[in-house]
Amino acid sequence: MSLKEDDLFLQEMADVTPLKSERQSIAAQTWSNPVSVTEAQLAKRAAAEQHELLQLLPTDPHLIHPLQPDDMVSYKIDGIQDEVFKQLRLGKYPIKTVLDLHEYRLHQARDSMINCLLSAYERGERNVLIIHGKGYKSKPYPALMKSAVCHWLQQIEPVTAYHSATRNQGGVGAVFVMLKKSQQKKLENSELNRKGSGFR
Repeated sequence: MSLKEDDLFLQEMADVTPLKSERQSIAAQTWSNPVSVTEAQLAKRAAAEQHELLQLLPTDPHLIHPLQPDDMVSYKIDGIQDEVFKQLRLGKYPIKTVLDLHEYRLHQARDSMINCLLSAYERGERNVLIIHGKGYKSKPYPALMKSAVCHWLQQIEPVTAYHSATRNQGGVGAVFVMLKKSQQKKLENSELNRKGSGFR
């Protein structure tokens, strides 16, 4: 570049200010800092996850493994301790949320159950009671709602275990559901433990 060209270049660039190196794009700030994620983004993400979940939970009775009205149901993921599962089975855990699915059609029951369980999980609740009934007269086969609920529960990620309820809480017409500890509860417990471990 000649001296004259240098002068022209400097004249053209005279009013340009350089970018500060620490400046980031808004998108980069949003993803690098989870606190800055907006409510709208969270709602959009939740809706996408719920849509994916709906694909895993069929309402076609022929895609659901049939149970009998008087079957006792039981399920737990790997890692659930026997004593914890026993306490669930005996109804020893406190329950704040009860979902009654009597009179619901399958698709209504599915949507209500997803909303109920995910909301309870977000609130930090660990146990929910779902009343599905026995369904002696349901069509196209007996215990349709019960069969569907048990099938769906195994596909919902926060669910770690379930067991037929005790006689006084619905027996084989209801199910105790155990949920994972929510991320918020884990953070709260971690904070409590951190504070509790300091010098006194």
